[in-house]
Amino acid sequence: MDQTSIERKYDEAKDKLAEIGVNADQALKQLPTYQLSIHCWQGDDVRGFEPSSSELTGSGLQVTGNYPGRARNVQELRQDLEEAIALIPGRHRVNLHSIYGEFNGRVERNEYEPGHFRGWLEWAKAHNLELDFNATCFAHPKAAGGMTLSHPRKEIRKFWIEHVKACRKIAAFFGRELKSYSIHNLWIPDGLKDRPANRWSYRQWLFDSLEEIFETEYSQTQLKDSLESKLFGLGTEAYVVGSHEFYLAYALQKGKMVCLDLGHFHPTESIADKISAIMTGGGELLLHLSRGVRWDSDHVVLLNDEIEAVCEEIVAVPDQEKIHLALDYFDASMNRVGAWVLGARAVEQGLLQALLLPGKKLEEAELQGDNLSKLYWRQYVRDLPLAAVWDYYCLMMDVPLESEWLGKIKEYEKNVLSRRN
Repeated sequence: MDQTSIERKYDEAKDKLAEIGVNADQALKQLPTYQLSIHCWQGDDVRGFEPSSSELTGSGLQVTGNYPGRARNVQELRQDLEEAIALIPGRHRVNLHSIYGEFNGRVERNEYEPGHFRGWLEWAKAHNLELDFNATCFAHPKAAGGMTLSHPRKEIRKFWIEHVKACRKIAAFFGRELKSYSIHNLWIPDGLKDRPANRWSYRQWLFDSLEEIFETEYSQTQLKDSLESKLFGLGTEAYVVGSHEFYLAYALQKGKMVCLDLGHFHPTESIADKISAIMTGGGELLLHLSRGVRWDSDHVVLLNDEIEAVCEEIVAVPDQEKIHLALDYFDASMNRVGAWVLGARAVEQGLLQALLLPGKKLEEAELQGDNLSKLYWRQYVRDLPLAAVWDYYCLMMDVPLESEWLGKIKEYEKNVLSRRN
């Protein structure tokens, strides 16, 4: 489609939206202010670059599929990220797990240093990106029993406390050097397969571990801490130590963020409803955008009902800077670079759709008790030309249209990914 046709269709869509009180130009000014943190672990199936990297067993994680083209080293992973970012409109962040450092030999996780990630820092500077960071409390001999920060043995807890401390130091290093805060997110796999003898002990050990971890304070301009809960996982079906309630209570007491992962709750539970419930008091929130199918299966994000509902709540947040968005899924059954692009563009389309809702009409109808009109306007906007606005946005951002990006991915697969053995 040529530029003239895209602009003409946008003008037509803009006029139709204006008829119901929606300013499309304003929506397109706001959309690029939402940043996504693109997760590096989609590119290599959460393997990382430790010399002794192990399969993810006993960790609550499982990656399925063997599609060709997985990134095998840091150079290939950065190349793939660059390709994906070039196909995603807007300016975004990159999210690293700690096992993606450049170690040049065996380095224990409690000995990680900022120097192991200087290559990522220089790469981020060269591409005008900010970096987020995650401790990696899984896929390690000291996590084999499924317990880390809540382990009954003090020496195991000490190892993981030191690891998380090291990761917070690295995240703060990114924040200082890039002059933009880095979010350090903490998820642990700790839990039990069957009914615990004593729930209290494990949570007290986790609480004490967190207290020691957060003894070192950093400026919020450098580092923001987030705690990610889970309902259950493989091998933790009966009990998860770091539950939503545990982390929410801790975060409220200690001034930390909670992270809501869309796959970490009961399939019928509304994550969209939790956003305003948590943020009304003025705190910050991290969302991990994923798609669970029957359970926490971390499927690639699509523009479905759940993403639509979450995006509506995101754009309703009064202080936009207090809500942080990240992708979190891993699928080895498809082109991994395309999975990044598909998920990121789906979230951005959801945000655009939310920005184009006739909010005033919906609110007026609700306040007047006119529920029919409220539902009518929701249904009405579904027939409006979102695609024309989205294509115009892609044109503005100088990225391929929705009808074009898949072809770019197929070309990259043919020229680059297919040559990897």
